[in-house]
Amino acid sequence: MKLHSALSVLILISTLTLTKAQAQPDTVTVGSYVISVHDINFRDKEYTMRFWLWFLYDNPDFDFSTQLDIPNAKSIDPPEIILDSINNKTWAIMKMKATMKESWKVADFPFDKQHLKVQVENTLFDNNDLVFKPDTKGSTYDKAEALDGWDITNFRVSTILNDYETGFGDTAPNRNLQNFSAFLIEMDIERNAWGLFLKIFIGMYIAFLISVISFTIQVQELEPRFGLPVGGLFATVGNKYIIDSILPETSAFTLVDTLHTLTFLGIFATLVVSAVALRYYDNGKKKRAIRINKFGSKVVLWSYLILNLIFIGLAII
Repeated sequence: MKLHSALSVLILISTLTLTKAQAQPDTVTVGSYVISVHDINFRDKEYTMRFWLWFLYDNPDFDFSTQLDIPNAKSIDPPEIILDSINNKTWAIMKMKATMKESWKVADFPFDKQHLKVQVENTLFDNNDLVFKPDTKGSTYDKAEALDGWDITNFRVSTILNDYETGFGDTAPNRNLQNFSAFLIEMDIERNAWGLFLKIFIGMYIAFLISVISFTIQVQELEPRFGLPVGGLFATVGNKYIIDSILPETSAFTLVDTLHTLTFLGIFATLVVSAVALRYYDNGKKKRAIRINKFGSKVVLWSYLILNLIFIGLAII
C-alpha cells in the first residue's frame, strides 16, 4: 500500500513537472545586421531596407522561412535562407529585403530627424510557445554603406510583446486577446541638411531678392517698381509647388510652409511700400516718398532676415 502511494505521488510530481516544462515557451535568440536603407520616399511614406536576420532555437516546429512576418512592411521579397546548426541548435540565417511603411515627421524638413523601426514576428506561434531574445552584441549595421546622406545616431535591437485584440477566429475561451513576441530593429537618423536646404530654397530667396531690388528704383518708376515683386511672387509660388511635390500631405504647418509664407508676406510688404511711396510722390511730397521708401526697405529686409533666422534656428534645435 505504501509502495502504491509512493508511486502515485511520484507519477503526480513527474506529471506536474512535465506540464510545467511544456508550459514554458521556447526562447529564440535573434539578431540583425542592416546592410542598407535606401529609396527613402517622403511622398509615398516608405523606404526600403536590406538586412540579415539570424535565429538560434531548439524547437523543430519553428520554420522562419514560412512563418516570419514584418507587420509594418508594405512588401517583403522572398528571403535568401541558410540553415545550419551550432551548439546543437538550429541556426537559420535569412537575407531580407522589405519595403517599409513610415509616417515621416516633416515639420522641420530639411532639418528633420526620423525614427525607423522594423518589427519581426512569428506568424504561427504566440508568446505561449515562442519568446524572442535579442542578440544585442552581434546586431549592428554597415557603417560605410547603411544610409547615404544621413547619419545614424542611435541603433538598437530589442524585444516587446505585441498585443492583438482578436482571436483570429479561434472561439476557444480566453483567446480573444493574443500576444506575440516581436523583435525590433530601431535607428534614429538625421542629416547635415545645409546643402539640401540651399538647393531647395535658393530659388525662393533669389525671388525675394529680385523683388526687393525694386527699392533701388526711382519711386515714380511704376512698371519696374511693381513688376519685379510680382515676378518674384510667381517664382516663389513655383518653388513651393516643387518642394510640396516631394513631401507627404500634412495638416501641420511645416518649416517649408513658414519660410514660403514669410517670403509671400515680404513681397507683399514690398508692394505696399512702393504703393504708399508712389502715392506721396504723386501728391507732390517727393522727399517724404523717398524717406518712406528708404525706411520701408530697411523694415522689410531686416524683418525678413531676422524671422528666417529664428524659424530656421528653431527647426535645427
